[in-house]
Amino acid sequence: MNKVILIPDSFKGTMSSAEICQIMKKEILKAYPECDVISIPVADGGEGSVDAFLEALGGEKVFKTVTGPYMGESVNGYYGILPGNVAIVEMAAAAALPMVGDRKDPSKTTTYGVGQLIIDAASKGVEKIIVGLGGSATNDAACGLASACGVTFLDSEGKAFIPVGATLDKVAKIDTSTIDERLKKIKIVTMCDIDNPFYGPEGAPAVYGPQKGANENMVKELDEKMRKLSEVMIRDCGVDVQHIPGSGAAGGMGGGMVAFFSSELQMGIETVLDTVHFDSLLDGADFVFTGEGKIDGQSLRGKVVIGVARKAKAKGVKVVAIVGDIGDDVSGAYKEGVTGIFSINRVAVTYKEARVRAKNDLALTMENLLYYTKAL
Repeated sequence: MNKVILIPDSFKGTMSSAEICQIMKKEILKAYPECDVISIPVADGGEGSVDAFLEALGGEKVFKTVTGPYMGESVNGYYGILPGNVAIVEMAAAAALPMVGDRKDPSKTTTYGVGQLIIDAASKGVEKIIVGLGGSATNDAACGLASACGVTFLDSEGKAFIPVGATLDKVAKIDTSTIDERLKKIKIVTMCDIDNPFYGPEGAPAVYGPQKGANENMVKELDEKMRKLSEVMIRDCGVDVQHIPGSGAAGGMGGGMVAFFSSELQMGIETVLDTVHFDSLLDGADFVFTGEGKIDGQSLRGKVVIGVARKAKAKGVKVVAIVGDIGDDVSGAYKEGVTGIFSINRVAVTYKEARVRAKNDLALTMENLLYYTKAL
């Protein structure tokens, strides 16, 4: 075995993608000391995405004090500058749910600080900005972010203001022509791994509002305000966000990024694979080791394992999926390019017990597989 690529998703609540890569690499080098092992920790757009990209590609982590989830309060934000003049901004660096503590209120929180990070990255001369969604405390449809980037929101009296969840219905006009000139020349890609619409029973307020502090009445109010904002978006931005899968991500930030910045919403794994030039890395590879906490029928919708397998299949590279648990309806994974699926749950214990021993079980599973490959 001369070259191996490691690109696992995290095992949620158990091991990060970076930790899994470290364990896998250690076992591979025990069995094949001369092997070229390429580790690509997977980022899903939430907290840790900047670090994952930097670990995979190198680059610089930039720190900047910006507005936090509440206007008038500052946080120590950050973003990454990757090789190739690409910036990675995670909204969790300025508007994450843990930042609000016991003060959860999606009617008042803002993404303004995320926009400040984007502007700072633009000032560095980047040609592309990747924006990761996930773990937000907000429901402002990216209006705060857009305001920080120069987009103008006017009320019925023609006065400019910065909308939050409670005032989305006050937006009478959106002027995107005032956006920062630097952003007009930069490609913006938004990482989004959910397909919720902007509003409605499956929309941002209904599905994610309660975990951000919204009670039943607030959910209804936010939903109606998002509906009204979407009508203004259609008229002034030419985009019907309700019919874009993922527009409800991060409190409507998915839709806002499309409407205000013409951003592409892209699955996290697709963004990772494009950014690390995965197709080129596959050249000469003997195996790709990937995985996730549980593989099941839902995984076939384009999560990490399947996204990786599809690319590897085109290059004829074998893909081994190491997972915490194997659910039903996984046969389709083999059609997509997965060569084999192996669970690290070696003694069939409950999740509560398995998570404690997960790292050791992963190492032992890798050891067994690698010794098997040496025997072939």
